[in-house]
Amino acid sequence: MQLVLWDWNGTLLDDVALCVDALNRLLARHGYARQYDLDSYRKIFGFPIRDYYIRAGFDFSRHSFDALAKSYMEDYIPASAACPLMPGAKEALARLQAAGLRQVILSASPITTLQRQAEERGVLPFFDRLLGLGDIYAKSKVELGLDYLRQSRFDPATAVMVGDSVHDFEVSRAMGVQCLLYAGGHQRAEDLGATGVPVVDSLQEAADRILNWPETGSK
Repeated sequence: MQLVLWDWNGTLLDDVALCVDALNRLLARHGYARQYDLDSYRKIFGFPIRDYYIRAGFDFSRHSFDALAKSYMEDYIPASAACPLMPGAKEALARLQAAGLRQVILSASPITTLQRQAEERGVLPFFDRLLGLGDIYAKSKVELGLDYLRQSRFDPATAVMVGDSVHDFEVSRAMGVQCLLYAGGHQRAEDLGATGVPVVDSLQEAADRILNWPETGSK
């Protein structure tokens, strides 16, 4: 392995509890009685975000997706200042950096939010590049990742995507890179395991696997 493409939210940034609370506040603000705990949230979360909102119970004939997404981010962004890194995140990043691997954040977060969150937590020096989206609607990360691979001339076979969602697995497939999923984020271990790629319970375990990745194996 030469390159690690890190998802941010739910993988390196521990914002899961905030996202559950923000979803419940969004529902309440718009007159929906439904509320979620952590387990029920992790059952419905996924990409695209529009479909996740539908599973959460929002009716776009009552409130547009754009208005809901804007309202959510107006709540989430200031509150996210209190979110810590995931346990072991800095240690894992430091180990991989010391081993000479290039590291990049590939996120569906708006790039301005991503830059600020990474800087506030003191992890910017670990990364070659921050790749985030230009709007708040959490569209595909594939184009961002493919552009980076082309520009940096990395062989996709030497790169691994680390994320906490089935979508990260889908992104890795579209990019032609390896994939490793972390079960401490926004989706359940059983849903991640259904992808067939390795699933880890800690970021230290993620670093172990990356540093000992076999030269051949399933993508």
